[in-house]
Amino acid sequence: MDISRLLRKLRRVKIFTVIELAGRLSCSIPTARRRLRDWNTYTSYNCNGRYYTLPDVPEFDRNGLWRCRGAFFSRHGNLKQTVSSLVTTSSAGLSGVELDEILGLEGRSFLSHFRNDLGLFRERSGRGYVWFSGDGAVRKRQQRAREQMASCSTALSDAEAVLLLVELVRNPHSTLDELTELLRPRIPRLCPALIEQFLHSHQLEGKKGASNLLAH
Repeated sequence: MDISRLLRKLRRVKIFTVIELAGRLSCSIPTARRRLRDWNTYTSYNCNGRYYTLPDVPEFDRNGLWRCRGAFFSRHGNLKQTVSSLVTTSSAGLSGVELDEILGLEGRSFLSHFRNDLGLFRERSGRGYVWFSGDGAVRKRQQRAREQMASCSTALSDAEAVLLLVELVRNPHSTLDELTELLRPRIPRLCPALIEQFLHSHQLEGKKGASNLLAH
C-alpha cells in the first residue's frame, strides 16, 4: 500500500490500534510496531496503551494533553512521565483530586505506583496526598505556594472568576505572577496557585480558551 496515502487515512481517523495498522499494511504485528516507532507516534496513556496517533494529529491543551474518542494522549510520554512533568512544573504541586481532573483518570488506580518515585515527593494532606517535585528547592517553593493557596478559599467566586477571565483576554501572555499583581487590587486574596487551580479546572488554553468560556 502507498505509505503517503495510508498516512493521510490515519490522520483522518486520528487514532488507531496496532492491529488495525497491521491490517491496513497487510503485515505482521512486529512489523506494524516498527512502523509506529519509525513514525514517532504517541501512545495513549489510558486504555492500556492500546491506541496510537501520528505526531502531527493531536491538538494538545495547556497541560500537554489531548483526548479523542475516549483515548487520552500526552505530549510528555507515558502516564508516569506525564504525572512527573505535571507535578514538577506546577506552581503548588498537585493533589490526587487535581491530578484526577487533569488526567481524566481515577487517581487511586495509578498513584500508588508513584509513592517510591525519587522524582516526586508525596505529602499527606487531609484524607489524601499532595505530590511535589523531588527536587528540594522546587519542592519548598511549591509547598509555600500550596500553603498560601490553602490560606484562602479553595475556589474563586463567580465575580472573581469573571475578573480573572477578562484579564486573561486582555493579557493572554501574562505569567501567573503577573496576573496576580494585575488583579490583586480587586482580589486581595489572589495568589498564583489559585489562578493555576482555576485554569486547570476549566481546561483553559490561553486567550482562546478564556474567550470561549466568557461567551458561554
